[in-house]
Amino acid sequence: MDKFKYSQDNKRYHTLYFHNKAIFGRRIFKAALDGGFSCPNKGGCTYCISGGSEFSADSRLSVSEQIRLERERIYKKYKDADLIAYFQANTNTFAPLKKLKELYEEALACENVVGLSIATRADCIEDDVLEYLAELSRRTYLTVELGLQTIHDETAEKINRGHSFDCFLKTYKKLKEKNIRVCVHLIDGLPDETFDMMVETAKVVGALKPDGVKIHLLHIMEGTVMHQQFLWGEVKEMAFDDYIKTVCTQLTYLPEETVIERITGDGSKDKLIAPLWSKDKIKVLGTIDKYMADNDLYQGIAFI
Repeated sequence: MDKFKYSQDNKRYHTLYFHNKAIFGRRIFKAALDGGFSCPNKGGCTYCISGGSEFSADSRLSVSEQIRLERERIYKKYKDADLIAYFQANTNTFAPLKKLKELYEEALACENVVGLSIATRADCIEDDVLEYLAELSRRTYLTVELGLQTIHDETAEKINRGHSFDCFLKTYKKLKEKNIRVCVHLIDGLPDETFDMMVETAKVVGALKPDGVKIHLLHIMEGTVMHQQFLWGEVKEMAFDDYIKTVCTQLTYLPEETVIERITGDGSKDKLIAPLWSKDKIKVLGTIDKYMADNDLYQGIAFI
């Protein structure tokens, strides 16, 4: 293979940039929003800080105002871009349907917004919400982002995810039966997970043929439960070389049609405890590219 067909550059995986250009014909950026939602998971995931919304706008502002501020930020560099309204903070289906409709419709009515991305949990999509999401997906570009992190329930218990892999599967199936685009979040480096376990997660998720996948590195953040566990020696940070090898191997088990919407995470640098090497995102991305080229790897080559 001379060049990966879902790439316009040296990437050997299906990038979000390529996908957006194919769908919209131009650059698309996510406007990170805080809709003022909470989370049903009492105690919270042990790695979680601020509902996973370090980069979202101020929830005291209206959705329209948050989008306006995000538009101004993005347009300083990319004046021709359109926006996906990204409800990122906490669990963005954890509210009565009436509130969800108010917030989502307000976002869609904003200038240059061409779609919605809604981050949520597999245990938090009621039937009436599912029907509304299906209706939304017929009239706008909609993505539901499900935080799976790992297929291994023993790990899920350690990080206090609050639901089983079976729960995820049932919700995923319901969403796909409604033809709703789904992006699955995975985290590498979770407590006691081996290389084989992380690769197994990618294999199982790949078999589901998700529309998108986000791969994150576990960030140990100041003030979280995991921060304390790290100080006690109960949790270890993932080494740079291990992360590179793991991600590149995982990509080979994901179908080439699946969009890789993220391949490393961004953590608030002033609150990041470990791994500190993750601050150099350019190095991480560059090393992934080099590892795949050196080992002649492409997304999907091990997918069956």
